[in-house]
Amino acid sequence: MNTIVVDAMGSDNAPYSEVEGVVQAVREFSLAAVLVGREDVLKKVLREKDADGLPIRIQNASEVIGMDESAATAVRKKKDSSIHAACRLVREGTAQGMVSAGNTGAVMAISKLIMGTLESVDRPALAAVLPTKTGASVLIDVGANVDCKPHQMVQFAIMGHIYSKNILHKAKPTIGLMSIGEEKSKGNELTKEVYEILSASKLNFVGNVEGRDVYDGKIDVIVCDGFTGNVALKISEGLIEAVLILLKEELSRNWSTKVGALLTQQSFRALKRKLDYSEYGGAPLLGVRGVSIICHGRSNSNAIKNAVRVAHEFCALRVNERIQQEISQLAHK
Repeated sequence: MNTIVVDAMGSDNAPYSEVEGVVQAVREFSLAAVLVGREDVLKKVLREKDADGLPIRIQNASEVIGMDESAATAVRKKKDSSIHAACRLVREGTAQGMVSAGNTGAVMAISKLIMGTLESVDRPALAAVLPTKTGASVLIDVGANVDCKPHQMVQFAIMGHIYSKNILHKAKPTIGLMSIGEEKSKGNELTKEVYEILSASKLNFVGNVEGRDVYDGKIDVIVCDGFTGNVALKISEGLIEAVLILLKEELSRNWSTKVGALLTQQSFRALKRKLDYSEYGGAPLLGVRGVSIICHGRSNSNAIKNAVRVAHEFCALRVNERIQQEISQLAHK
């Protein structure tokens, strides 16, 4: 049975979202869990959830890294933080994966520092799962690496390919390179060089894609540097939230639209669920020697539950071993 450790002090609603999400995950999936944080607080909340008999234990951590803290400072000064403690449990083998909705920069930095990176991986990359017209796609990197070299982005493509194939169950994932035009001549020097390398690889590379292609579902993995990916992700999140709010306002504008809203209520709920980030859990930091899933700070219990599920699947399918093998093969060609 895999054990997933959860930083219980990270989210905006910590530790309630984390505890509830872990209890749900343990009940639904075949796994054990460790909640890391202030023991007295966690014991109280866990008792409220009627979790007696469930394979959940608590690991005390005296410090919490705030959302507004510098990641570099937190890494050095808060060695007994819940993020540090969670990553140490993975490194020691007590747990097979970790989940945190805490300070993203700190989670990335501490995961890399304590877990280390896979032997053949130059830089870990953060992968986000996005809803599309036909299901879901992977956008990688979305913030771990602002400045990238061509071979690093090729590694991102390989990691995204393996994640899409194993976790999203795409038989032969299509790979696209984010650029400012579909033609191979478009883009900056970085994207042009990456284009040539990916074209010569065994990956199912289909060429450049533009921002408008992200949600059409034709591309399973979209590769970009962390700066571009993070901007694209944040714009997407803001747009989805704004569209849902505007749609709700329009549907409640007058009596006729309210009647229409009642008639389409089921469809609206289905749309909302499809666009809901919590259904996809968190973003895996691919390439670290372990499993590190990073969630939104505003994650609810459903998001935590699904992040734990993703971490569990990641371990069960031995995704890291596949990444290590395929990148090693590329390096020796």
